[in-house]
Amino acid sequence: MIRSMTGFARAEASDAKVVVAVEARSVNHRHLEIAVRLPRVLAGFEMDARRLVQSRLERGRVDISVQLSPITGASLQQVRVDQALARAWLSEARRLGNDLALEAEVDLTWILERPGVARLEEAETAEASLAWPTLEQALSATLDGLVARRTAEGEVLAAELRGLHADLGATVAQIAERAPAAVARRTERLRERIRALLGDATLDESRIATEVAVWAERTDITEELVRLRAHLEQFVLTLDKGGPVGRLFDFLIQELNREVNTVGAKADDLDLSQAVITAKGVLERMREQVQNLE
Repeated sequence: MIRSMTGFARAEASDAKVVVAVEARSVNHRHLEIAVRLPRVLAGFEMDARRLVQSRLERGRVDISVQLSPITGASLQQVRVDQALARAWLSEARRLGNDLALEAEVDLTWILERPGVARLEEAETAEASLAWPTLEQALSATLDGLVARRTAEGEVLAAELRGLHADLGATVAQIAERAPAAVARRTERLRERIRALLGDATLDESRIATEVAVWAERTDITEELVRLRAHLEQFVLTLDKGGPVGRLFDFLIQELNREVNTVGAKADDLDLSQAVITAKGVLERMREQVQNLE
């Protein structure tokens, strides 16, 4: 199966206390780049999450976002009271009262309102409760959805590439069909030029034949056509094989472009030049589609 590099998916998993929600977004990128955003209590699982993503995807910029929410009746936070700090506040307040000869009673509310005495913290049991299997379950389900979405889009791209492959193959066939006539026209033009230059002088047919042969060799596109057909065959074989093929398609399109450009440089013929322009247009459309493949 051919896969694209763009997609979105979301999934959840839960235990007795919390729901873990995972979202994954992916876009085009030359390599695999992963960004993972985890709550602090799950930060220790970042490398495990990265390895799981790497086991499922080959290319693309992938953003993973994880959120926690408590099950009804449960809480991910607890109140912490720093008793040592509370005693310090109380001791200092009483000492100051004695120094100033004030009889001010310090109550519990005042102490709890002092900075740092009472605070909310994530529960110590949260990390034990949210062990790796729970996060793995949610992340795996999210990656399943992301891969399915990328595969569906990839099949659409594959169908488009098959159509473009057929168009390019037809254009290459036209070039091969027109090439002999182009050679004949070039040969006749060369003879006419030689005659024009020599005027009434006697023509040396053997010399003309030599010049024609040299020109024909310089403008022969037989090897380029052989390589073009080979690359086109490899292209469709790669489509049939599927899997992570984006980099291979990048290479094949570069090679196809190279051969088409060589044909264009050798084409001393209007029909061939027009066919080359058509082929370049098809290759550009193929290149744009291939940039989206994993």
